[in-house]
Amino acid sequence: MAQEDAPDGKAATQPVFRFAPSPNGYLHLGHAFSALLNLKLAKAHHARMLLRIEDIDPERSRRHFETALMEDLNWLGFHWDEPPRRQSEHLADYASALEGLVERGLAYPCFCSRSDIARACAAKTDWPRDPDGAFLYPGVCRALSPSERGARMASGARFSLRLDMAKAVAAIRGPLTYREFHEGEDGLAVIAAPEPWGDVLIGRRDVPASYHIACVLDDAAQGVTDIVRGADLEAATGLHRLLQALLGLQTPNYRHHRLVTDAEGCKLSKSKSSPCLRDLRARGASPAGIRAELGRLMNVEF
Repeated sequence: MAQEDAPDGKAATQPVFRFAPSPNGYLHLGHAFSALLNLKLAKAHHARMLLRIEDIDPERSRRHFETALMEDLNWLGFHWDEPPRRQSEHLADYASALEGLVERGLAYPCFCSRSDIARACAAKTDWPRDPDGAFLYPGVCRALSPSERGARMASGARFSLRLDMAKAVAAIRGPLTYREFHEGEDGLAVIAAPEPWGDVLIGRRDVPASYHIACVLDDAAQGVTDIVRGADLEAATGLHRLLQALLGLQTPNYRHHRLVTDAEGCKLSKSKSSPCLRDLRARGASPAGIRAELGRLMNVEF
């Protein structure tokens, strides 16, 4: 990793930023804004700029979407300093971390399906939900004895892995904090709050690992010092900070930015078929035009 001299004469690590799209659809203007803001801040901090392909979901990730997103990023003028890291090539790292949490008694197998949880929680009035809007897990499998868990696993029952939030928080000494900069340069110390996530999934039955565990392990492996991502992921930072502490990983700076929205004020998304960069390119849009339009909408100069 490149280094530069710090004011005190010691070697200081060069900052590292990353952009981490998922190849499950085409990039839209929201992705373009996040990529350009990453690049703008990386240049301002003389940092390395990395690209990560978050293709951990085998059902939704497609290689043609990966090819398309790299073509769109190159067209936009977003460049990265080394070959992209693909999550699908690091499944063993995620499995090892998950196994360690289970061995420490901080995670447990859960045999409940999504429909099981929905039925159990929907029947109760005002059952709490996590920051993503999903029902908080009611703890059904947390109470299973080791012998019952072992018997179900031996029988071939499918299971996910959940973090035991109470035990995980108790295992951390002192408050969990991180630095939040949003889109500026004035950092604010924030106390992380992982508890609203409850016993969150960290290893899914249909995906090798959850976004949360893969994200923090990837950031650590790539030496990321500054994470620039949308405000819709700000609530996840409390959980990520907890996982970093449990796994002995360094904590990056966080810079959660505003979201590009449509005419109704809703965030752009692949699921809503928001206009993608490839369509805009086909209609004759230019990189300079995209930058100018995003700059106008978000009051940022690119």
